[in-house]
Amino acid sequence: MDLKSLVEQVNGRQSELLELLKALVRFETPAPPARNTAEAQGYIAQYLAGLGFEIDKWDVYPGDPNVVGTLKGTHSHAHRSLIINGHVDVAEISEDEPWETSPFEPIVKEGNIIGRGVADMKGGLAGALFALKILNEAGIQLPGDLIFQSVIGEEVGEAGTLQCCQRGYTADFALVVDTSDLHIQGQGGVITGWITVKSAQTFHDAMRRSMIHAGGKTFGASAIEKMMKIIEGLNDLERHWAITKSYPGVLPGSNTINPAVIEGGRHAAFIADECGLWVTVHYYPNETHEYVIQEIEAHIRQVANADIWLRENPPQFKWGGTSMIVDRGEIFPSLEVDPSHLAIKALTNSHSSILGSIPPIDVSPTVTDGGWFSHAKIPAAIYGPGNLQNAHAVNESLSIQQLLDYTKVLLAFIYDWAHQPK
Repeated sequence: MDLKSLVEQVNGRQSELLELLKALVRFETPAPPARNTAEAQGYIAQYLAGLGFEIDKWDVYPGDPNVVGTLKGTHSHAHRSLIINGHVDVAEISEDEPWETSPFEPIVKEGNIIGRGVADMKGGLAGALFALKILNEAGIQLPGDLIFQSVIGEEVGEAGTLQCCQRGYTADFALVVDTSDLHIQGQGGVITGWITVKSAQTFHDAMRRSMIHAGGKTFGASAIEKMMKIIEGLNDLERHWAITKSYPGVLPGSNTINPAVIEGGRHAAFIADECGLWVTVHYYPNETHEYVIQEIEAHIRQVANADIWLRENPPQFKWGGTSMIVDRGEIFPSLEVDPSHLAIKALTNSHSSILGSIPPIDVSPTVTDGGWFSHAKIPAAIYGPGNLQNAHAVNESLSIQQLLDYTKVLLAFIYDWAHQPK
């Protein structure tokens, strides 16, 4: 059976594809609270095993396993290999959200499917799995290796995809089938961090007069008040970045430093002896979090050196983390897409030949696990169904036509890329 006939099967099997997506949505996998993906991952592992994949399944956290399926090519040494990556966790649900139905009981309405995760990103997973099923049923044996990764933790910055890279999974190209509205995308990066100001001594509230009036002779300060200088310094650096840095296709000033949470003080009878600031930093695709951290720390140290008290009590920094749930920290590395890469050309050709239009190659305004492939020196891109207006939204929705289009393109791309010689 030729590729065109395989692609044409997708429209005629729409109900099967929708049933697969509904099955995935019915697994309640919101993060937070997380630790709830074992059943969903078991289902995906069984599905892949039925298609001939060798399964590797391990717990990233108890109740949250990764699943990686590997289908060895008939001529692995001579043809291109591919990773398909997606996360099985979905955005959290609040009890008071006005859904038309249960968020985990999907419905079809006016050409869309509605349910938590259809856009972000179980639609991407369902389309990819269904494309693999069509290839398998047609008896197609791909020359190149195919690795399917269903990971956990993306919604809360957990290291599902990072662990896949650390476990040694690699390929000539990785496609993250996350929400992109069928654009081929890279992304900027995000890192969170804590900046802490701490006094070497703790003072009673009655000592404040001695700290702020002439003749008090007490060298002390409120850590909360000193943190205000740090925030002013971050604001200055953010404005400096806005006028000195840019990246094609990204809105100016998207590289931000957000003072998101501030925690400090004991209670009203004390001078605040410690204050922590939780910041979220967005940076451009051609930057690394290591470089951005160096810029921030160097600038804030200069701010501290200009203050008599902070000079003696310098701010401390702690960056990143493995989970917004576990240690209140995260890293999403950046990802640059090279339009001249053979895989990007192949994906563009598959999209154009099936849908009759050239897909935009641009930069996602949000972040995905795609940056971990860049960090591991694996060329990658984001390409999936759904849009960001629906991701995390009440009555989250996905166009059924776009799901069909995506499945066709992915089927053609998998076939084409696996047949390309190294």
